[in-house]
Amino acid sequence: MERVLPNQIFELMGKSIEYVYSFAPMAEKTVFFVTPTVEKYVADLAEASGLEEDILTMTLGMFLCYPLGFIMSLLPYGKIKHLFSFLLGAFLLQVTLRKQWVHQMITSLVCYTIFLVFPAKLSKTIVPIFLMIYVSAGHLHRQYVNYLGWDMDFTSAQMVLTMKLYSLAYNLYDGHVLAKGIEDRAAKKCSHLAVPQLPGLIEYLGYTFCFSSVLAGPAYEYMPYASACDGSKMFDKSGKPLGKLPNRAWPTIQALVTSIFCLAVFLVYSVKLPLLDPANPQTNLPVLITTEFLAKPWIQRYMYTWASLFLIRQKYYFVWKNAEGSNNIWFAGFDGFDQSGKSLGWETSNNIDILSFELASNVKGATSAWNKKTANWLGRYVYMRTNGNLFATYAMSAFWHGFYPGYYLFFFSVPLLTFCERIGRKKISPHFVNTKLSGIYKIVCVLTTSFLIEYFIIAFQLLAWDWAFAGWKSHYFFGHLLCIGFYLLVSQLPTPKSKKL
Repeated sequence: MERVLPNQIFELMGKSIEYVYSFAPMAEKTVFFVTPTVEKYVADLAEASGLEEDILTMTLGMFLCYPLGFIMSLLPYGKIKHLFSFLLGAFLLQVTLRKQWVHQMITSLVCYTIFLVFPAKLSKTIVPIFLMIYVSAGHLHRQYVNYLGWDMDFTSAQMVLTMKLYSLAYNLYDGHVLAKGIEDRAAKKCSHLAVPQLPGLIEYLGYTFCFSSVLAGPAYEYMPYASACDGSKMFDKSGKPLGKLPNRAWPTIQALVTSIFCLAVFLVYSVKLPLLDPANPQTNLPVLITTEFLAKPWIQRYMYTWASLFLIRQKYYFVWKNAEGSNNIWFAGFDGFDQSGKSLGWETSNNIDILSFELASNVKGATSAWNKKTANWLGRYVYMRTNGNLFATYAMSAFWHGFYPGYYLFFFSVPLLTFCERIGRKKISPHFVNTKLSGIYKIVCVLTTSFLIEYFIIAFQLLAWDWAFAGWKSHYFFGHLLCIGFYLLVSQLPTPKSKKL
């Protein structure tokens, strides 16, 4: 952090952090779920497995959500489910984060107070501002004490909570607007997620601490959670099923098996194709920009980069698919029924469509398949609420991720791809619709999309400005140059009028 901030700001941050740390003894006293016996068992298990303790507890916590989810499904509908969800979520946070779990509680209670005191029209602004300040402070702290490090702290869980409560602020506003009959286009589009009144404290904490999403998401809105707890997504008020009750076995097992497979791929192969220097990933030059690596032919270097980034994605696939299954086991991931009693599927808990992302033929398809709940949050509560401002949406995404320069280089470069996609769809795609070449055209689009996304995402993974810039430079900035050249060239082509997409 010291290499990117003036000394005065760096020193001020240090004093601020020391002040916050003075409350650590108080926070320690709140960790009532983690006994010395539990601590010793986890430490012994970490030593025996050779894994770092924080990684081990996170992994065990995610798998523990499956038996917890099964128990959740057996509990009667109502407040008991909310209480179980809250207490077990607090337990998981205390086991994985120890005293840092208090950030989840502080944030939840402050936001609940804001909801109580201020009207929905104001809280939809105050709550998001508070949330973004809080998560930003967490990111700055992480960068100050562990610059370029990947050690686990509360910021990942805080990012999930930020999406939940940011969404709830707008859901409550939408409920108010719809009840008053006020004209609001965005509120109408999100009417199925509108919350008519502030939930009770137990219900609210059950949502913010929900055990099956508290560690890594998915950050779906309050209504899907509440309808799973009160049974309204499957039964009417008389207790009659709204349709043929779904079998949870396959949605749960499929997600679990997929997650285990992705975890195995990551553990076995990522060490063979590292992006960062395994000896010291924080200070040593990343593998991609070492002199030895740069001496290799460009195509070999790029294929190595592509494979390395593919393997890194496996850890995200593991986390998201694992969380998907743990939500499905107690029907939180079930979407409910339509008016005719037909099942709507299991999209609520689905945070990643692996094949759809890997084989995406355009940026829109890739972003729609990747980290879907974050995409929903940005789409529903940033993009739609700013009249379709693409810059504001990408800026919020970067801001939410943190303050490493690589995030901003990535998110402010991606619009280049989006602009190229839009003009290509307008000027080129109509020539291939319903023709013999449509299949070949799609393959070209898939390869091009993958080729360019992997280039841009280098900055996102390397984080630091000098590393990210050097990473792009090692590939001659071809991604930026191709996008700019493509846009300038294709924009001069005539727009086809005889065919439509």
